[in-house]
Amino acid sequence: MAALFSNLRHRPLWQVCGLGLAVGLLVSVPLARRHPLAGWWGLGIGDVVVLGQDAGGSNTDTIFTLKVKPGSTRITQIPRDSYINPDGFGAMKINGLLRRGGPEAVERELTRLMNRPVRHHVVVSLQTLPLLANLVGGIEVDVPKRLYYVDRSQDLVIDLQPGRQVLSSKALEGFLRWRNDGYGDFGRLERQQLGLKGLANRLRQPQNLLKLPLLLGVVRTQVQTDLNPVQMAGLAAGLISTDLDAHRLEARPFSRGGISYLETTWPN
Repeated sequence: MAALFSNLRHRPLWQVCGLGLAVGLLVSVPLARRHPLAGWWGLGIGDVVVLGQDAGGSNTDTIFTLKVKPGSTRITQIPRDSYINPDGFGAMKINGLLRRGGPEAVERELTRLMNRPVRHHVVVSLQTLPLLANLVGGIEVDVPKRLYYVDRSQDLVIDLQPGRQVLSSKALEGFLRWRNDGYGDFGRLERQQLGLKGLANRLRQPQNLLKLPLLLGVVRTQVQTDLNPVQMAGLAAGLISTDLDAHRLEARPFSRGGISYLETTWPN
C-alpha cells in the first residue's frame, strides 16, 4: 500500500483526480448511500483537523475536526477562543497555536484535549469554500435575518437579506464571517455548519460529480496538508457519500489576566 501511495504522488494530478472521480461516482449514486462500500475510502484516515486561516494568515479563523464513519461524517467544531495551555507554549487561545507551533502542534493538543488521535491536518484559506461554491453553482442557505456590516480595512462588505438563497463569492464569504449579532463565534459556527452542509448537498448533484477532478485540483492548490492525493480523494468521496453529523463543542466565556477566553467542554 505504501508503494502505491508513493507511486501516485509522482503521477500527474489529473490521473489522481480521475481516481477520485471514479471513487466519487462509485459511492455517490443514490443507491450507494445504502451500499456497504459507501464512504469506505475515507474510513482509514482517522480524525483530520481543518484549520481555516484568517484574512491576515496569522491566526486560525475556523477550527474543526472531521472523520468519515460508516454512513456519516462526524464534524466537531471548536470555538477559536477556546483556552488552552499546551506544553512548550503556555496559556493562549487555540486560534494562535497554528502560528506559533504549526499544524503538528495543533494535532498534538487536540489529541490530548479530545481524547482521540488527530493524525492529519488540512490548512485552508478563507477563500477556499467560496471558490468551491462558485465551481458548483453556489451554495443554498437560509439566511436567518438581515445581515449588514462594512469594514473597509478588510475590504469586507456584508449586505444580505433574510430568506433561502444561493450564495457564492463575496456574498458567501460575508455570510460565513458575519458575527455582529451578539452571538459572536457561536453564530459563526452555526453558519459554517450551514455552509458545509450546503456544499455537500451541491456536490451530490450529478452535474457536480463530473467536476470532482476540477474541484480536487483546486483544493490541492489552496491547502497545506499531510494527506496524500489518494487520501484527499477518499476524504472527498466520504464527504459526498455520507450524511454530515456536525456539532460544536459547548463553551462559556471567562476572563483571565484581562483577556477574554472560552472555557470549552472537551469530549470525555
